[in-house]
Amino acid sequence: MRREVAIEEISDGRLYELNDMVKADCHDCAGCCDCCKGMGNSVVLDPLDVHRLSAYLKKEPEKLLEREIALDVFDGNILPHLCMTGPEEKCVFLNREGRCSIHPARPGFCRLFPLGRYYEDHSFKYFLQIHECPKTNRSKIKVRKWIDTPDLKQYEKYITDWHYFLKDVQEVLYETEDTELIRNLNLYVVNRFYLKPYDSRTDFYPQFYERLKEGKELLSLECV
Repeated sequence: MRREVAIEEISDGRLYELNDMVKADCHDCAGCCDCCKGMGNSVVLDPLDVHRLSAYLKKEPEKLLEREIALDVFDGNILPHLCMTGPEEKCVFLNREGRCSIHPARPGFCRLFPLGRYYEDHSFKYFLQIHECPKTNRSKIKVRKWIDTPDLKQYEKYITDWHYFLKDVQEVLYETEDTELIRNLNLYVVNRFYLKPYDSRTDFYPQFYERLKEGKELLSLECV
């Protein structure tokens, strides 16, 4: 999701890489769950996020749409996000003790927080958001340890490729007034990359890249 603000306004002014130390460690949150409330539709999910949730909860992606996730428009794309519930708008996965009930399968957005990604030249670096987390006693931790994701180099490549594919989709959507094309392209992305299950018995990434290749070929035809 694009943010039309200067990075200097929302960060400490530094860009971080995986082996850098960043002041993000909130010591297991110590009972705080502020970042799991009032997030609206901002916890946008990528295909791996939905695949992880589906496998962890043993629910087909379409079943997740009944309660746990919802679809909304972001920069022209229709994408899924985590649902918030109740008067406090708590994350649907927050338990009564104020803890995450899906922590091993939590989305990339949650793994990053309070970090964000700054994309440039078909790559990205991390930045520390300074207005988001209320904790004032955070300590330094290595970025790769904080993100806590297997195969980080492969994961970073996937995140980059997915980000720029969505940008290419957006360009097609912004440049056309054909409402049927807009609808069909958005349905294609949702159905092909999110709702069609990935085989949990094999590696996610090769399956994703098969679909990405198909998606890029489709976009090239739409741009002709």
